[in-house]
Amino acid sequence: MSVQRQEVYQQAGVAATCRGYEEYMRMFALPGGLEGKSIVDIAGGASSFAADCRSRGINAYAVDPRYALDADAMLADARQEIETSTDKLRSLEHRFDWSYYGSLELHREGRLRSFARFKDDFTALGKEERYITGSLPALPFEDGSFDLALCSHFLFLYADQFGPEFHEQAVLEMVRVCRPGGEVRIYPLKSLRWEPYPHMEALFAAIRKAGAAPRLEQSDLPFIPGTSELLVIEV
Repeated sequence: MSVQRQEVYQQAGVAATCRGYEEYMRMFALPGGLEGKSIVDIAGGASSFAADCRSRGINAYAVDPRYALDADAMLADARQEIETSTDKLRSLEHRFDWSYYGSLELHREGRLRSFARFKDDFTALGKEERYITGSLPALPFEDGSFDLALCSHFLFLYADQFGPEFHEQAVLEMVRVCRPGGEVRIYPLKSLRWEPYPHMEALFAAIRKAGAAPRLEQSDLPFIPGTSELLVIEV
């Protein structure tokens, strides 16, 4: 049975979201011991993951096309998105799993804390070294630049806006910027309509042809309906 229109998360364009270290660790099912690794958060938006990592001695970067914007405008847009998304979630509250966040208001408070950490780091001296302007499917990095490439709440989620060719090019680009022995991790694997990505089999074939090994793993962040898996690619 298809999901009725009023029962899906309505979104025009790509949102700049604010998520922190613990959420990333859970949704990507990341192991401990990230110290010494080089990590890139692709389509990082206003998430504080890169700042949170660096406060822990982890070498992390974020890349997003919004980083080319005036800082005040970028930050204002991200701050407003917290309120916009909270209002949308309020009308769909019964559809989500709140076991991690506790409640809609606590979810909002977590977004605000992540935004505050991001803002402090994004406006600090030398931020251009950590927050890099760029977008899929052509990232501004050399081959094999990172041990771990992450993409949260962009690929697959916006499948209605970006087609299968874009997704294949984008995923293979993430593979390209990972060094041998590294990993790509992408979450979630369903669209904003909470529908599975219909071209996953063809995508897996393209990944294997590129010499990498894709697999599905369980995510540790219950929240979005039916999004219990993430894509892991061994490079």
